[in-house]
Order: sequence, then structure tokens, then C-alpha cells
Amino acid sequence: MGIEYKTRAQMGVMAQAGLVVEAALAAARSAAVVGATTAAVDAAAAAVIADAGATSNFLGYHGYPATTCISVNDEVVHGIPGPRVLGNGDVVSIDCGAVVEGWHGDSAITVIVGDADPADQRLSDATRAAMWAGIAALATARRLDDVASAIEDVAIGARVFPLDGYVGHGIGTSMHQEPDVLNYRTAGRLAKIKPGMCLAIEPMFVRGTGASRVLDDEWTVVSADGSRAAHWEHSVAIHDDGIWVLTASDGGAADLAAHGVVPVPVG
Repeated sequence: MGIEYKTRAQMGVMAQAGLVVEAALAAARSAAVVGATTAAVDAAAAAVIADAGATSNFLGYHGYPATTCISVNDEVVHGIPGPRVLGNGDVVSIDCGAVVEGWHGDSAITVIVGDADPADQRLSDATRAAMWAGIAALATARRLDDVASAIEDVAIGARVFPLDGYVGHGIGTSMHQEPDVLNYRTAGRLAKIKPGMCLAIEPMFVRGTGASRVLDDEWTVVSADGSRAAHWEHSVAIHDDGIWVLTASDGGAADLAAHGVVPVPVG
């Protein structure tokens, strides 16, 4: 269908959805403790979305059975919540989305439960830093190639690897839209960045190689070599006056300051 361009008013509704996602992830983060099941973490996020009068955009998506994706250790993305009990040192990536008045929000965090292995902490920190580097690049970049390069440069510096074949995406009246937002350089030219775009920036990094496989549940993506993974994501609006992180209550101001970028509200 091509790229969907949004008005500032539509971005404002997406920001409402984004704040619901932010609150749901905060609840999930609090619930992700040693001894908790991944189902309990999912339930914490689901309760926040329901209380806000929003709906989950994950639940029922191509038959997906939960409100969040919860991926543990070598699970990179799309892990299904269930009876698994979280243990000390587990690396837990939580991906969540919500819909308000037909407009979508999507964000992800990585939490290390209990005592963190320093290598796992560096992995998560690098993935989060790459997300912010990619978001900051949106403020001045002409094409998504610059965003991909900014993300990959962080991976190279941290000696971790982007997951091959899994990328960010456009977002708006549906959760996944054009264009793809790559986390690594490519030979072809990527889409031009224009006002009206809303994009999900979501690096997925692994400590081993970037190769992966999908489990028999046909959802859970794991690293091919069993190495641990991290996943961070924000939805971002690009408008005539700048950028605004839709899934952060401050629009990303605190983290973008280090990049010299001042976000501008959509409303």
C-alpha cells in the first residue's frame, strides 16, 4: 500500500497509544522478577491496556495468543508468554503494543532479572544505545540508510551483532507498515525520510552471530548458536518541526539530549 503519511492530529492519537504502551511496559518490568512466570508478566501489561480502555495489537495478530511477546535468553523476539519461570540472571525482552482509536503504538524493553552477567548488561546497553542512535539520526537524515548505519555502528563498537533479516517498520493504522527500517547497512538505497512518517526503530542484537531459527511454535525466534539476545524499540513520529518519540512520555528528551537532539511535540 506504500508509506502512510500522518497528520499532526493523527500523530497525537498515536502518542496516546504510545503512552499506554509505556505504562504497560513499566508494569511488565515490575512484574519480571525471579520466580515470576512469563504469563504473569504478560498479565501485568494486559491489565494496564484494559484499564486504559485501549486494545492490544498483538493479541490475535495472525493468531498470536498473548498481549506481549516475551523472549528469554537465546529467544530474540516473538516469544510466547506461558508457564516458564524466570530465574536469576535471565535476559528478558518484552515487546508490547496498543491501539487507541484505530492508531497503533509499539515499543520493547529488555530487563535482566536479578543479578546481571556483565556481558549480558553490555549487550542490553548496546542495543538500547543503538536504538537511541537510530532515533537521533532521524532528526537529520535524508534516508533510512543513515539510520541503519547509526544502529550498526553501535553494534560494531560493542562487538555484538544485529539479527539478520529482522527489522523495524512503519506504524500507523496498522502495526506493521512500509517502510522497513534496517538495523544494518545494505547495498540498496532505503526510503527517503519525510514529514508524516511514523517509524518503529527496533534493534535486535545478539552476542553470537546474527543467524537465527524459528521454533516449532512458529513464532519464537532464537539465536542459531544459542547466544543471548536483547531487543529495544520505540515508535517515532517525524513532522515538519522535528521528531517526537511517541512511546516515551518525554518524547525522548532525556536520551536524545546526549545526541544534541531536542524533540518537538506533535501537538
